[in-house]
Amino acid sequence: MSTKHPVIAVTGSSGAGTSTVMKSFAHIFRRDGIKAQVIEGDSFHRYDRVEMRARVKAADTGEGPQISHFGPESNLLADLAATFETYGKTGSGRVRRYVHDELEAKALGSAPGTFTEWTPMEEGSDLLFYEGLHGGYVGPEADVARHVDLLVGVVPIINLEWIQKLHRDKTQRGYSQDAVVETILRRMPDYVNHICPQFSRTHVNFQRVPTVDTSNPFIAADIPSADESMVIIRFANPKGIDFPYLLSMLDESWMSRPNNIVVPGGKMGLAMQLILTPLILRLMDRKRRA
Repeated sequence: MSTKHPVIAVTGSSGAGTSTVMKSFAHIFRRDGIKAQVIEGDSFHRYDRVEMRARVKAADTGEGPQISHFGPESNLLADLAATFETYGKTGSGRVRRYVHDELEAKALGSAPGTFTEWTPMEEGSDLLFYEGLHGGYVGPEADVARHVDLLVGVVPIINLEWIQKLHRDKTQRGYSQDAVVETILRRMPDYVNHICPQFSRTHVNFQRVPTVDTSNPFIAADIPSADESMVIIRFANPKGIDFPYLLSMLDESWMSRPNNIVVPGGKMGLAMQLILTPLILRLMDRKRRA
């Protein structure tokens, strides 16, 4: 952890909705004049798209070990931990981008499914902001979590997570239903062993729970809307959290446990603003006093 150069990480699996949290952080950063150095988790994948597909194919034919983007074998987790540590000490480091599609390829000058070159971070950032799969990872390869000052989890219930992934990968990335289901099954061991444990280390968790039937996610015609959901927000340490204020600002919210607050799904963005803003400003105050 760092006082002078804070590190904030949002962790959640593919299709979990971490992009929603990113928008909330972006609003906070812009409103409070905070310059953030952004790191995408995909940029720390070990293999580009072609090589990853080759390794998956080899695993499927018994010619290599099982592998998925959720596991440590396919990610540069020691490098990620070192990046967090270096930034915490110096406010600098190296970054690159993973190119997802043709639109990004035109902007970044690299082919889809590849990485840009490593380049120095911009000088003068106030904090580092990471969004990806492994912001709270701890394992023999690396202890990423110990370098994070504010760790936020985004954890929809598993059926909702699958529905979101199925719809995203089929509509935005052109994958077939069978291909997406195959990916879900391949990732399950790594999900259990390497993704789930991170949510026991987060400072705040946001878990969206639909209020409609999602018992068979593989036939869902659409993604449950925010108004068809509730969000369970769990604080690792509720000390200092102004629950009466939150309950007064978030209509129809209630506390289900001493460290849990439940809010209507449509209020998730507002809840994030109300909860995360003071936590971030606290980090910035510590930074200024240091």
